[in-house]
Amino acid sequence: MSLAIPILIILGGLGFVVLTDVFRWAQDRLRRQRHELAVQTKMVLVVTGVLLLLGTLFVLGWEHDNPETLGPLSPGGKVLAAFFQGTVPRTAGFNSVPIGSLREATLFFMMMLMFVGASPGGTGGGVKTTTFGVVALAVWSTIRGRSDVELFGRRLRRQVVDRSLAIVASALFLITTVVLILAGTERAPLLSIMFETFSAFGTVGLSMGLTPQLSPAGKLIIAATMFAGRVGPLTLAVALARIQGRADRPFRYPEERIMVG
Repeated sequence: MSLAIPILIILGGLGFVVLTDVFRWAQDRLRRQRHELAVQTKMVLVVTGVLLLLGTLFVLGWEHDNPETLGPLSPGGKVLAAFFQGTVPRTAGFNSVPIGSLREATLFFMMMLMFVGASPGGTGGGVKTTTFGVVALAVWSTIRGRSDVELFGRRLRRQVVDRSLAIVASALFLITTVVLILAGTERAPLLSIMFETFSAFGTVGLSMGLTPQLSPAGKLIIAATMFAGRVGPLTLAVALARIQGRADRPFRYPEERIMVG
């Protein structure tokens, strides 16, 4: 069970486009034919692999001596439980250890995983792995002083980078707003409220036990957050894709610089 469920979660989170591309690549390899994986497929596989590794290592590192979670388990059991719990926050709400007993550092990292979520065309929520990857690459390109965002020998269009930044910024604004509202309507620790909000946005389903204690207003807010987290990023991405290009003016203002940072 501890292996079957994460494997299904990973496959469901990769997205049908990626799975189809990988399946065709495997078929062509067996036929000794050349087939190059799409850039999106490569990015999804790399980002997913990195997040799975970091999730497993982080849970194992912080919880290996926690007597209420991984502490009583054997060494192999700790690794298996850490892999399980490092996988599920991105797309599914299963848990093999008590969520409320996890340490704060582990819970905070799980929030980050829930924020990223699954991949485009997958069965999970969040801002998606490709969006996270594009933003990370854009930051790295800026640090290196390069204007182009490059990966796997290709250059990403500026519209894709702008769209990714808009999705991440909108998601952070939504989560911040929901946390502020719930902090006023619910009598609960801020960490529990934040975890509940990130879980709702990523349509994950994990909870520190706050869900049954929510007020009627809190339940409605969480339900709306789940809907926005599943539909919102996709709708926003499609809307931005349609708007970009049409809203360009026939003129441009003179360029100016301001200090940032």
